[in-house]
Amino acid sequence: MTEPETIPMPPLPALTDQARIERAAAFADELARRRTVRDYAPTPVPRALIEHCLRAAGTAPSGANQQPWRFVAVQDTALKRRIREGAEAEEREFYGHRAPPEWLQALAPLGTHAQKPFLETAPWLIGVFYERFGVDDAGGRHKRYYPHESVGIATGMLIAALHHAGLATLTHTPSPMGFLNEVLGRPRNEMPYLLLVVGHPAPDCRVPDLQRLPLEDIATFV
Repeated sequence: MTEPETIPMPPLPALTDQARIERAAAFADELARRRTVRDYAPTPVPRALIEHCLRAAGTAPSGANQQPWRFVAVQDTALKRRIREGAEAEEREFYGHRAPPEWLQALAPLGTHAQKPFLETAPWLIGVFYERFGVDDAGGRHKRYYPHESVGIATGMLIAALHHAGLATLTHTPSPMGFLNEVLGRPRNEMPYLLLVVGHPAPDCRVPDLQRLPLEDIATFV
């Protein structure tokens, strides 16, 4: 087996340990202010801002470096309306028939329901897809390794990048999401992962009074 080609590691910032701690603390504090938002202002968001955040998401690690994520950034009003119609149709089935009582009870504190006006109000929707398999120019199929995990990491980085840029987001997962392939013209080898709603919060936006678990409940040092 031939050795892979390599390049020098890009240099990391020359910092003291204290400076690294301060940067890490500041970043944690910044992300602690992130909240899921369901009420959006129609204020436009420049495409360049979305592009840079997607570029950040595209730097995520992935299984065998296959980069199985595909992002569709939707600004078109008619497409957003079609997405809302498809999502609300699935959500009505979910809330009316599919969801077990325990799930509905868990959702109750969030105030969610089948109506999703934010899918039209927010200036951007980002459809996140993962490749089930790759397709070469000859039509041959190629296995994708850890596509769910890889796209999950990229999506987390995208959410962090958008928050860092001063925008609000919502991860929306109508189930099933197959209608997104048709609406957005995606090939059959791509599966919808989630819809990311992006924009500015409405002036009167309120969010549930939720508490996050403290560090000692989510991390163990051994």
